[in-house]
Amino acid sequence: MVSSAKIAQKIAEIFGGSDMASAVEEAFARRFPEAVVLATTRSPEGKPNIITLGWWMRTSHKPPMVAISVAHKRFSYGLLVRTGEFVLVIPPEEWAEAAWLCGTKSGRDVDKFGETGLKAVKGEKVSAPLIEGAVAQFECVVRAMVPTGDHTVFVGEVLAAHLGPSKPPLYSLNRRLELGGVRAVSGV
Repeated sequence: MVSSAKIAQKIAEIFGGSDMASAVEEAFARRFPEAVVLATTRSPEGKPNIITLGWWMRTSHKPPMVAISVAHKRFSYGLLVRTGEFVLVIPPEEWAEAAWLCGTKSGRDVDKFGETGLKAVKGEKVSAPLIEGAVAQFECVVRAMVPTGDHTVFVGEVLAAHLGPSKPPLYSLNRRLELGGVRAVSGV
């Protein structure tokens, strides 16, 4: 896992070690827990890949659209630019270890499907694979790319949606990027 100190160091590098870095880090840390998603892509040569993302959202009802934010240095960034499609995957909480691997290893070097044991399944509308056992999945074609500093937001139109088992989804629990489930408290 990435330590809080390493995260703080990286934020300080980005903001030049200023007091703003500390305030920004603390402000963003207060957003947890947040839902985690996976996005699958496939290279033009046919190699599938998975990336773990914390920055995503629904952006439209008609047509149904979503957005994901991907760092420019990530292998998936190049695949998204080249192919213009992805599958947004809502993982169940028991995929925490697989999601950690998919977010910390590069598809340039690792076959993430092989390493995690997740099973790629052919979709209906895009070449990027679905993942067997996901809570929900959205096959998307990229309609816009918005550069935002060191990331680009990919806006995808949902061409097909797939429901899997009704299980609790995966969350990033805290600034240490620990992954797990979240339970509602009743009677409060």
